[in-house]
Amino acid sequence: MKVIVIGATGTIGSAVADALEARQHEVVRAARRGPVRVDMTDADSIDALFTTAGRTGPVDAVVCCAASGGLTPLDTASDTDFWRGMDGKLTGQVNLVRRALSQLRDEGSITLSSGQFPGPVPGSSMTYLINSALEAFVHPASVELPRGLRLNTVSPGWVRETLVSLGMDPAGGTPAAEVARRYVDAVEGTAQGRTLTIPSGEERP
Repeated sequence: MKVIVIGATGTIGSAVADALEARQHEVVRAARRGPVRVDMTDADSIDALFTTAGRTGPVDAVVCCAASGGLTPLDTASDTDFWRGMDGKLTGQVNLVRRALSQLRDEGSITLSSGQFPGPVPGSSMTYLINSALEAFVHPASVELPRGLRLNTVSPGWVRETLVSLGMDPAGGTPAAEVARRYVDAVEGTAQGRTLTIPSGEERP
């Protein structure tokens, strides 16, 4: 299959791209910088990505690992700063789904990224809002997809390599290669309208 991986220069995205290539898929690696560029806050950029990727043949799947959001305190001075995380992780991924509907081959798949914390921490309310909204979107939206297309989201917890880079104890993290396997499951499997969780491996509608 030909798979676009968005966010392919990041910790999870690069692991996903490597895992898909190891299984003999053709991977188009896209990121904000590099040969194939996309900005998830810019709908026109998403359109351009599909045009670029489609020049060498139809696309079977798209995986978004680019969306992330930092902690945002409720008392952030600016509304713009407070709501900034919505642009790429929520609105951007919904825009990606809408554009992929006409671009993917029949029975193709779209895999988004939500996420989870071990528990609420100061500044995490916006991230909880975005992740919950994404997971709530995926289940009903999957019913609307034409031509046998599938839509799922992967919800990783802490990634071990990220914890190491932050100088934190990596014991509670999941290795990026293990996280990547759940994205591969979403691309190669039959799940529809599901949230694939990590590290438990459970699925929820």
